[in-house]
Amino acid sequence: MLSALVELARPKHWIKNVFVLMPVPFALADGAKLELGLFLLGLAAFCLGNSAVYALNDALDVERDRLHETKRLRPIASGRVGIPTALVFSAVLLVCAFALMSLTGHDGAMIILGLYAVLNLVYSGWGKHVALVDVFLLSSGFVLRVLLGCALLGVWASSWLLLCSSTLALFLALAKRRADLAKGIGDEHRSSLSGYNLPYLDQAMGITAAMTLMAYALYCIEAPVLIEGREFATLPFVVFGVLDYLRACLVKGVGDSPEDLVLSSPSILICGVGWIAATMWSVRIL
Repeated sequence: MLSALVELARPKHWIKNVFVLMPVPFALADGAKLELGLFLLGLAAFCLGNSAVYALNDALDVERDRLHETKRLRPIASGRVGIPTALVFSAVLLVCAFALMSLTGHDGAMIILGLYAVLNLVYSGWGKHVALVDVFLLSSGFVLRVLLGCALLGVWASSWLLLCSSTLALFLALAKRRADLAKGIGDEHRSSLSGYNLPYLDQAMGITAAMTLMAYALYCIEAPVLIEGREFATLPFVVFGVLDYLRACLVKGVGDSPEDLVLSSPSILICGVGWIAATMWSVRIL
């Protein structure tokens, strides 16, 4: 039972919380103070919140998951964890998440955690069944992660940060839906898929990828925290990473699990490390 509950919590999916770290180097370069202990506490609280949402979603989706090629092996769908147990587990995780987040002393972080829980309730109960609404709700979770990073640092998110993160998040959400269609998953598993087809999603991904790259390039030109002469140090890594992710989705038909794609792609991992190093150099942290 313990191993099944750990699996239900999906700790591997916590890698998505790398979005929480996105504002850190830019905020530090702008004079913000990082209280590492409180920041990590807030990050841990959000991870618990993620797991609470995953457990609730699996409990609500159990019948559809049993029709899915791989999701039928999840703890609830396979019968290793009962629905009542999963709901109690979800509630306990959410209470613990709010308790930990309250210890950070940042009211904004508490609000963001609450918004994340509410948006996922809307997604699980209704939004995931409606085309376009589902991808916008999915992408909002990534943007909330960025806002959480800002809240834990005690800074406001810039318009550039919100633009870049929201377009990237929408790109990832569309890639997830495309992968579902490419694998032959029908609307009997996810009714929103009846509102999509591959040509539409290919075009939508191309549009959002272009928006992401253009927004980031303009940010590199305009951002006051970037050192003169180093403004474009990070841009090649962003361009390569987005195009490589797009290639994996369109050529290999993957993307339904962003964390699996990233962890299994050495090129994207190397690109991510390169972006971190270039970012720290461009804001003179290194």
